[in-house]
Amino acid sequence: MPTALVTNCTGYAGPPSVETLLDAGFQVFAHDRTFEDGEEFRKFAARRGGLSAVSECMPEAIIKAVFAKTRRLDVIVSNDHHPAPAQDVESADLSAFTANFDALMAFPFALIKAALPRLKDQGGANIVMITSSRDRLPLNGGAFPDSARAGANALVRSLAVDLAPHQITVNAVAPNFLYSEQFYPAAFYKQSEEGRTYIEASVPAGRLAEPEEIGEVIAFLATARTRFLTGAVIDFAGGWPFGRKRPG
Repeated sequence: MPTALVTNCTGYAGPPSVETLLDAGFQVFAHDRTFEDGEEFRKFAARRGGLSAVSECMPEAIIKAVFAKTRRLDVIVSNDHHPAPAQDVESADLSAFTANFDALMAFPFALIKAALPRLKDQGGANIVMITSSRDRLPLNGGAFPDSARAGANALVRSLAVDLAPHQITVNAVAPNFLYSEQFYPAAFYKQSEEGRTYIEASVPAGRLAEPEEIGEVIAFLATARTRFLTGAVIDFAGGWPFGRKRPG
């Protein structure tokens, strides 16, 4: 049975990543810091058979915990997300910049670095990073997350070059306007007229993406047998920012 690790799996693209890999026949190591509380894992694992919990915080410890339970790891889905409130340039706390960098760039780099010796020894793997396309159209107050996401997309391309000789692919899915309660809560973006109007005016597809849709793309990259597809950053944003302008 192939094996996969999905990090930070309770948010962003974590749930569809877990579900699509389970459907594809993987044993899934589901990482989230909240799983230190066994009840949180039991709630997440309900109706999701075939999961193993990983609750460690540091990338090196996560990889060590996974390989304590399996001899190989075929797929890593680095599902990196962090709160992204707008920051006024003059009053912004630089600790928030560091927090974005740590969560969106340093953490996935350290995770891949820790796994690399084992991935090389086993003859290859597929790495899928969940980044963002938000840097396509920077917004007021978005300097911290925009720059961190741009850096993460650059990291994908650089790592792909370094790891291609070892049969390790590194690709990314870069969403925007993906439904999640964390970033696009239904109460506003689906259920209010103002929110629906904003989405229809902003996204050429005229709606938010549903989680299972990004799951299809993640599954494709995770299960691809070719090692020639690497370094791709796939925009998953319904045509945004092309074709329509933001209202106002």
